[in-house]
Amino acid sequence: MLFYPQEKLALFIDGANLYGAAKGLQFDIDYKRLLELFARKGVLVRAFYYTAVAEDQEFSPLRPLVDWLDYNGFSVVTKPLKEFTDAQGRRRVKGNMDIELAIDVMEMSDQVDHIVIFSGDGDFRRLVEAAQRKGRRVSVVSTIRTQPPMVSDDLRRQADNFIELEELKPMIMREGGQRTPHSPTETSP
Repeated sequence: MLFYPQEKLALFIDGANLYGAAKGLQFDIDYKRLLELFARKGVLVRAFYYTAVAEDQEFSPLRPLVDWLDYNGFSVVTKPLKEFTDAQGRRRVKGNMDIELAIDVMEMSDQVDHIVIFSGDGDFRRLVEAAQRKGRRVSVVSTIRTQPPMVSDDLRRQADNFIELEELKPMIMREGGQRTPHSPTETSP
């Protein structure tokens, strides 16, 4: 990873995307270890975590994680999941956080030297390009080692630095090792 100790860093974590990538690589993320890893790479200014949550449920399996992150150094950005019925009559949920993440990247780009985006979503290519035009270095964390790859080729090419999530695994994996079919999902830090 190409980081400079004097650099001011900000992390922008697309929660659903990172969860999907880690699940594809069969491990659970220890968010405390992730935060500590990047705090050692430079001056960590802020770590954002984006996720949609079900507000109408009495208990959301995501709530314990969101609460833990909120109390442990992350700026958590949430919005309610939207429910809809598709053309085939199936009930679907949607909770895209792309706009919130993009706005925060642009607002923070004047305060930091290096932006780290945890997502493989190709929609962020133009965002990366815009941050680079402001003189910011941008790293993207995702994986090409799943089938299919979890990162858009366009996004990976645009980034100054692509960080393969699987290479971070030993440093950010939750104790207890590999994900098993009965492991908790994104509900635990």
